[in-house]
Amino acid sequence: MYHGLIDLPWWGYVLVALGLTHVTIASVTIFLHRHQAHRALELHPVASHFFRLWLWLTTGMVTKEWAAIHRKHHAKCETSEDPHSPQTRGLLKVLLQGAELYRAEAKNAETLARYGHGTPDDWLERRIYRHSVLGVSIMMIIDLLLFGPIGLTIWAVQMVWIPFWAAGVVNGLAHYWGYRNYDCADASTNLLPWGILIGGEELHNNHHSFATSAKLSAKWYEFDIGWMYIRILALFGLATPRRVIPKPKFGEAKSVPDFDTLQAVITHRYDVMTRYVASHKRICKDEIEELKRRHAGTYDPKALRRWVLSGEERHLAEGEKHQLMEILRDSTALATVVTMREELVAIWARSNATREQLLAQLHDWMERAERSGIRQLQEFSLRLRRYAL
Repeated sequence: MYHGLIDLPWWGYVLVALGLTHVTIASVTIFLHRHQAHRALELHPVASHFFRLWLWLTTGMVTKEWAAIHRKHHAKCETSEDPHSPQTRGLLKVLLQGAELYRAEAKNAETLARYGHGTPDDWLERRIYRHSVLGVSIMMIIDLLLFGPIGLTIWAVQMVWIPFWAAGVVNGLAHYWGYRNYDCADASTNLLPWGILIGGEELHNNHHSFATSAKLSAKWYEFDIGWMYIRILALFGLATPRRVIPKPKFGEAKSVPDFDTLQAVITHRYDVMTRYVASHKRICKDEIEELKRRHAGTYDPKALRRWVLSGEERHLAEGEKHQLMEILRDSTALATVVTMREELVAIWARSNATREQLLAQLHDWMERAERSGIRQLQEFSLRLRRYAL
């Protein structure tokens, strides 16, 4: 019986399988995700063509399809048009059938036309890499030649690795369970602070908050192995990061905010909202506990704090929305916290307003916050006055 060109102990084959699949994970996060979908870095043609070839052999994915589907996911996140949101399709559906959802959306010509711009369109892409079955078939033959019959098992592991970890775990769990550094508009979460197994994609909330950042880690305790690889490529002139997550800077509190203050607040808007939520937890807890006592325990304090602070009422059922409206009528403080939150978000959401109008709105917001009589709002307004470029 043919045993392959390479003879290894059982654990050697395990290491080979893990090594090969890790190269695939790195190719997805560096090339498809950060480079192609978000233009967060530039890649030298040598590196770019290696990643394209490797992904053709190990996944059969077409660059334009992957980038288009992912861009649509960001544009339509957590809505019925999102190709793979567990918030609308259910967690099990995305976990177990993520690859099927990807293939179904890849057939949508409108998605490819609208979101697939700027992806490779050379001779290789049109004549070779578009044939998915050919690529993975060649990989199967290579595995069999190198490792013999066990190579078929290694190949099978390669084939299920991306559908499970990327299409299932990242698209599913990372929009359902985990921790959040930033209070962005969607349900994205960080699965773990150490992005190793899935190339850094574990830090998904960071990514959704700063989609064009080449670096996915944000806190000192977080590690993004994909960023480490990018830095190594950069040392050899094979990669050039374009953007990373901006770190907030602070100066003296300005009595009158200026355009620099406005720009700093907009640039660091996710940090602003995260701090807003954190600073108002105590008042929300106290107010909701009081309402619970007043209404004989009919309220769920934990759920209501989340609705009030994070604006998650957009996902509530009609009965829950009615309950939220009731507590806002019963509590002036909570109604003020919600209204001020919505008005603050509107400052950077109003793309048709002039800089002068936005600055006037920010100044007005600060003054009303400081006149509100709510200590947390007053302290938060002083923090806003300190944001700097």
